[in-house]
Amino acid sequence: MTEVSSLTGRLLVATPALADPNFDRAVVLLLDHDEQGSLGVVLNRPTPVGVGDILLPWAALAGDPGVVFQGGPVALDSALGIAVIPGEEGPVGWRRVYGAIGLVDLEAPPELLSGALGSLRIFAGYSGWGPGQLEDELGDGAWYVVESEPGDISFPAPEQLWRAVLRRQRSELAMVATYPDDPSLN
Repeated sequence: MTEVSSLTGRLLVATPALADPNFDRAVVLLLDHDEQGSLGVVLNRPTPVGVGDILLPWAALAGDPGVVFQGGPVALDSALGIAVIPGEEGPVGWRRVYGAIGLVDLEAPPELLSGALGSLRIFAGYSGWGPGQLEDELGDGAWYVVESEPGDISFPAPEQLWRAVLRRQRSELAMVATYPDDPSLN
């Protein structure tokens, strides 16, 4: 495994210094990262759109809050399903990305996966970086890279995920979780 591909399955946590409003306090799960570029989904951007409004067959399997999440600024008219499937083998219609986390084929009948799903989130769009672009952002200090946990996919309070991921770190990153939303008010 090359150093470049080693980030698949990890989380990118936006630093307070990241100026891009698309990623303000974002937590991005990297689904693919290699010399061709990177692709991930923002885990903490729920939308007001219910899963049943766009993918009715999957609505009953989607975890709380049962809404579509904005996976990023790219291809907002596309949908990705991310699910946690415990165990060694996954069902037809699911492809392992990292550990128990994998991609759901949203064209497959939901019944194929219903008995195996531990949690499911639907994302509109994704976050993407061209070759070397993410490495440049990492070099500029825009992101913290940390280990993901299967529960990150279905975190019950998405608006608190940024702080929760930072808080669980065993380093100075835990202190960043206390960074104020607006430092000028300090």
